Amino acid sequence: MLLGQVLPFSVSLKPGLPIAEQVIFAAKKAVVAGQLKAGQPFPSVRALSLELGINPNTAHRIVAALVAEGVLITTPAVGSLVAAHAPGDRQERAALLGAELERVVVEAKKLGLTLDEVQAGFAAQWKKLTRKDSP
Repeated sequence: MLLGQVLPFSVSLKPGLPIAEQVIFAAKKAVVAGQLKAGQPFPSVRALSLELGINPNTAHRIVAALVAEGVLITTPAVGSLVAAHAPGDRQERAALLGAELERVVVEAKKLGLTLDEVQAGFAAQWKKLTRKDSP
């Protein structure tokens, strides 16, 4: 399910993974990528709950976690805003890939692939996408 009518970023919910973790990851990714800018309003707990079709307590946990991690700030009478911090250094951006890379490694090991084979496949995909992005 791809969302985004109320959310200022996209979330592609996958079964088997906690919704809160998926939304928190998507929000952090949007901040690091510059899709969510400092000072930009973040949806309210109610808006998150309605848009994602989740319990308001889960939506509250999402906002609270993002506040605790410094991604959002809450302001009385204004609501939640994206915190005014630099949009992530290279290390922070790379850390966002950790879970994705772990899944790739697990699948590669299940298939019996070697590190060299995985790296070659990764390099081929990188080159393929780089050509598509070029003018």
